[in-house]
Amino acid sequence: MDTGTAGSARKADSRLSTAIAIARLIGIMGIVYVHAWTGRTAEELAAVAFDWQAVLRTVLGEMFGRSAVPLLGMISGWLVVSTATRRGYGPFLLGKARTILLPMLLWNAIAIVLVGAAATFGDLKAPTPSSIGWTLNELVPLVHANDINVQMPFLRDLFVCMMIAPLLVRASSIWLALVAVIVIVVAWSVSGVYVPLLLRPQILLFFTAGIAARRFGVAEKVAGWPVALCSLPFVVLIAPRLWTALLGNVFFDAHPHAMAAFDILFRLASAMLFWRVAWVLAGSSVADRLRTTERYGLLAFCDHLVLLWLFGPVIGLATGALGAGLYPAYLLAQPLLVLGATVALGRGLMTVSPAVARVLSGGRLGR
Repeated sequence: MDTGTAGSARKADSRLSTAIAIARLIGIMGIVYVHAWTGRTAEELAAVAFDWQAVLRTVLGEMFGRSAVPLLGMISGWLVVSTATRRGYGPFLLGKARTILLPMLLWNAIAIVLVGAAATFGDLKAPTPSSIGWTLNELVPLVHANDINVQMPFLRDLFVCMMIAPLLVRASSIWLALVAVIVIVVAWSVSGVYVPLLLRPQILLFFTAGIAARRFGVAEKVAGWPVALCSLPFVVLIAPRLWTALLGNVFFDAHPHAMAAFDILFRLASAMLFWRVAWVLAGSSVADRLRTTERYGLLAFCDHLVLLWLFGPVIGLATGALGAGLYPAYLLAQPLLVLGATVALGRGLMTVSPAVARVLSGGRLGR
């Protein structure tokens, strides 16, 4: 390989790595819109579902939040190929426990203490410890999602995927498709059969798709497609997705299998579009800044609901809840506010205790 070819290969690998970091950041920030503070109860939100501010919230959550789980799941599958084939099973799983399970456990404990205290001794309307079973499930979601850190089942299910990753990355392409995708994941996801091994079986689908994407060079191929082509499936599916989301659980409950299948298609279309966007950003002037910011991504994933529970109502005193004049600006700004607070928190932790910063960030900070 001559010097020019080697340089081009390094440049391509660097852009791919940067695009992956940016895609993760996009996914995590999109999740904030799904969990954004509204100042309204579920019943109140359902009553104003077609108010323009409620529609704006739904649009942001569906457009950005729905891409998050497939993006993050596929990226995890894509990245795991290297470590799962290079390390023994014990060291591999121990490493994933340190970077996935431990931050999940610690941030769930932090949420129980801080949010529970604010609800018990203050005016915050939030879940509080009601039993030993509730507390245990809140620490490690075993049978259902957390009540406070509702995003944490992703990390829990991701670790389950990591437990079988060494088998998946070594499986033939036929077995990977037939067993992992069609038989287990799609049937499980669409049928709605409850097996608590995975709280959200779609995550295994996206994780496996990430492994297949690396095997067949899908990420690089999609990066070369026109943006308009990558946008087309998303544009076609977004209107029915928004309509069914605005109708609420009644429509979902009436057509559970069809909606589960449609949800998978829409999530994959969203992931493809935002991967293409990440690739464009990876070649732009903001690429380095975004890649540096991504170091705080897992910390933001873990801490954003604690921040929203504790500080969302405080800021809401100035802007008002959903329906108030200033609320739309607050809604739009919430991912940036969370990111800014997380960066400040991360830097503070690195100053006080790099070891604590490293543990709470899953090894991303404190080095």
